[in-house]
Amino acid sequence: MADPQEILAQRVQSALGAAFGPEFADADPVIRPSQFADFQANAALALAKRLGRKPREVAAQIVEHLDADDLCREVEISGPGFLNLTLRDDWIAAQARALLDDARLGTPLQRRQNIPIDYSAPNVAKEMHVGHLRTTVVGDALARTLEFLGHNVIRQNHVGDWGTPFGMLIEHLLDVGDTSPEAELLKSDPNAFYQAAKAKFDGSEEFAERARKRVVSLQAGDEGTLEIWRELIELSKAYFNKVYSTLEVTLTDGDLAGESMYNDMLEGVCQELEDLGLAVMSEGALCVFLDGYTGREGKPVPLIIRKSDGGYGYATTDLATIRYRARELEADRVLYVVGAPQNLHFRMVWETARKAGWVPEGTEPIHVQIGNVLGSDGKILRTRSGKPIRLMELLDEAVQRASAVVEENRPDLDAGTRAHIAREVGIGAVKYADLSVSHDTEYVFDFDRMLALTGNTGPYLQYAQARLRSIFRKGGVAPEEAAAGAITIGEKAERDLALRLLGFGPTVALVGDNLEPHRLCGYLFDLAQELTTFYEHCPVLTADTEERRASRLALCAAALRILVQGLDLLGVRAPEQM
Repeated sequence: MADPQEILAQRVQSALGAAFGPEFADADPVIRPSQFADFQANAALALAKRLGRKPREVAAQIVEHLDADDLCREVEISGPGFLNLTLRDDWIAAQARALLDDARLGTPLQRRQNIPIDYSAPNVAKEMHVGHLRTTVVGDALARTLEFLGHNVIRQNHVGDWGTPFGMLIEHLLDVGDTSPEAELLKSDPNAFYQAAKAKFDGSEEFAERARKRVVSLQAGDEGTLEIWRELIELSKAYFNKVYSTLEVTLTDGDLAGESMYNDMLEGVCQELEDLGLAVMSEGALCVFLDGYTGREGKPVPLIIRKSDGGYGYATTDLATIRYRARELEADRVLYVVGAPQNLHFRMVWETARKAGWVPEGTEPIHVQIGNVLGSDGKILRTRSGKPIRLMELLDEAVQRASAVVEENRPDLDAGTRAHIAREVGIGAVKYADLSVSHDTEYVFDFDRMLALTGNTGPYLQYAQARLRSIFRKGGVAPEEAAAGAITIGEKAERDLALRLLGFGPTVALVGDNLEPHRLCGYLFDLAQELTTFYEHCPVLTADTEERRASRLALCAAALRILVQGLDLLGVRAPEQM
C-alpha cells in the first residue's frame, strides 16, 4: 500500500543519485508535511554545503531529475530551496480506493521480532489502584499494535506473588479457611484480606511467629506450604481477571510470569556474577558497582543482588528475568511498561546483564516509562484520606457517569442498550484519556473532560464512527457494499479526507517503532475532525450525482474501517450507535 511520504522519499532519493552521483542516492531527502503543499522536500538545503552550491541551484537539479509525473500534480521551488510537492488528485483517489481492498488498511507487515512485554504487574492479595491503570492500558495497546504489525508478542504479567508478606497471608488463609467469606474477599476486596492479616501480625506475637516460620517453609519449598500459597494465587487470579475483563485488556492466566517463576534462578545469578568478578561483597551484601552510577558526595551506588541477611531483592529477580527473556524467549526487544522512577534501577540491571554476557547485541531492553496520574490539585491521585484510589471504583464511576450522559442523549433507546453503550463509552473514555497523552508525562484525571463528546476524547472518536454507521443505515447500504464503489475527488474536503486516510498505516508503524500510542490517538482525532469538515462541504446521501454519492460512501466506508481498527488497536470499543 502506498505511503505518500515514503514514495516521495524514494523518488527524490533517485533524483539525488541521478543529479549528483550514486554516493548521494541514499541521502536523506528530508520529506515533511507542508502547509504550502502536501509535502516538502528540504534535501537541497541539507546538501548545498556538501555540494558547494546554492540551495536553489541544488533544488533545480533535483527537479530536473525527478521522475514523479504519475504522482505529483505540481513540483515547485520556494524560498531558499524548498521543494513543494503537491500530489495528483487521481493518485490520491486510487490509493484511497485501494485501502478498501486491503485487510490491513495500508499497514505494513514488519520484519517479525520476538517482543516480551512486561506490563500491569499487580500484587497478589492487594487491590489494583489507579497506579496500575497506565501500565495496563499502555502495555495492552502496545501489545495489540505490535501484533498487528506482525510481531510475536509475549505478554509477561510480572505479578508480585512472592516475598515475606506471604507468611502472614498463608497463615491468615489457614485460620479462616479457603472456602470462608473472608477468603472470598481475595476475589472482590483483596485489601480487606491483606489488612486483616496485617492486623493479626501486628497485634499477636503468636501469629507473627507463625507467619515468620511460614516464610522460611515457603522459601525452603515445603510442599504443604506451597499448596496453600497456590490457593492464594488462584483466589487472587479471580480478582485480576475481573479487573482485566472490565478494562477489556488481553491479559490471561497464561500470561502470568510472577516473581516466583525466577526463584530457582536467583542463587545461580549471584554465583555467576561473583565468578565473573562483577559482584563483590560490601558491608555483608553482594553488590555490583558500575562506572558512572554515583550518589551523594560522589559515592558509588551499589546494585544489591544479595542482602546481608542472605535474602534476594528486586535486582536479583530482575537480573534473572532479563536473562530468561533474552536467552529462553530469544527476545529482539524487551519492553518494560513500568513507572518512570524505576529507570535508574533498570539501567543498572541491564548494564550488569550485558557485562555478564546474558543480553546479546541483538536484544534491546526498553523502559517504556509511565508517568503519574494526577488529581485536580496537581498531586498524585488519591482518596481524601490519602490512600490510592481503587481501580475498580474508578471504572465503576466512569460507567455510572457515562450512563447519565447516554440516558440524557438517547432516551429513545431501551435500558439494556443504553447500559451496553454506557459501559463501552465509560471504559473507553478512561482508557483513551490515558493513551492520548505521551506515556512518560503526567496527566490530570478529569471525568468531565474524558467523557466530553468534543475534543480529543474517546467518546468523540466513538461518536465519529457511530455517525458513519448511521449514514449507512439511513442510506440502506451496508459499508461492505459501499466499499465496492470507485472514489473520485472533486472537492477540497474529499481530497483532504482521502489523503488523511492514507496516513493510517504509516502512523501504526510509527507507534510500533517508537512505542507511542498517543501518536495513533492524535491521528484518529485528526481523521475525525477531517470527517466533520467533509460532512459540512460534501453531502453524502444527497449528493447531486449517483457517481458522487457512491464515491463519498466509499470514502465513508474506508474512514469507518480505519476508525474501528484504530480504536481496536488502542483497546477501545466502537459502539454501533451512540
